[in-house]
Amino acid sequence: MMKKQKKKSDFQFAFFGTSHIAVFVLDELKTAGLLPSLIVTPPDKKRGRGLALQPSPVKEWALAHVIDILQPEKLDSGFVELLTTNYKLLTVCIVVDYGKILPRTVLGIPRRGFLNVHPSLLPRLRGPSPIRSAILNDEKTTGVSIIRLDEEMDHGPIIAQKRIAIDEQMRVAGLEETLMREGGRLLAQALPQWVKGEIDAHEQNHDIATYSEKIKKEDGLLNLADDARLNLRKIRAYEGWPGTYAFFERSGKKIRVGIVDAHVQDGALVIDRVKPEGKKEMGYAEFLRSGAKPI
Repeated sequence: MMKKQKKKSDFQFAFFGTSHIAVFVLDELKTAGLLPSLIVTPPDKKRGRGLALQPSPVKEWALAHVIDILQPEKLDSGFVELLTTNYKLLTVCIVVDYGKILPRTVLGIPRRGFLNVHPSLLPRLRGPSPIRSAILNDEKTTGVSIIRLDEEMDHGPIIAQKRIAIDEQMRVAGLEETLMREGGRLLAQALPQWVKGEIDAHEQNHDIATYSEKIKKEDGLLNLADDARLNLRKIRAYEGWPGTYAFFERSGKKIRVGIVDAHVQDGALVIDRVKPEGKKEMGYAEFLRSGAKPI
């Protein structure tokens, strides 16, 4: 059996997470000498053309760092028994983009509760899409919040926050990494103090809460006659998924065209790069030479 890496922290914690944005937080915790004793992540899923089982990015990180892994289908009584029997020394648990609601029976396990890194200045932009929504809303600043989880979404008391400016050229991938790395650093600072009881959690002002909406695939459709800056924010916010697209006509046929990149000049949206359905990405001028016209 491989020997586990030593941890500098004098307490044990578990980390619940799934995607690449959770890995940014794990990287920052590692840099600060804080390695979890346990990683909890969803079961492997079938992906790609061959539908082969693929681990989550968080599981891959755990394997690379020789950390125990649990992949429960459900957070039921069996999971609670497993956690309380085999990981009795857990003081606190961290949740970052795990993707499942944690029931009260799980939240009550660690003595110092569950902490969550949320990429907004709560109570602003609660919900599933705070990073994309910050770009869509043309927010000039956003931030990260460390909260103690309760049974309501993004509702728990705040332990620490940091404000972060949004560059007007920033796309969602860049803002994701900035926020989550800053969140990881903030968590690394707060976590030892929280465990020792040296900092308190303060209730959010629920009266001023705002909410981000779940992004749908059809949200990526652009009306090229809309406000140019709104369309540009959509292109930056929906990068990766769902992506932005518009419909064009060529040789009497309607075609869907992905809008990959653009800029605003003299108040108008200037498209730079596109990806026609079933084709490779290309320059917009080259695409127009094929006889295509926006509908």
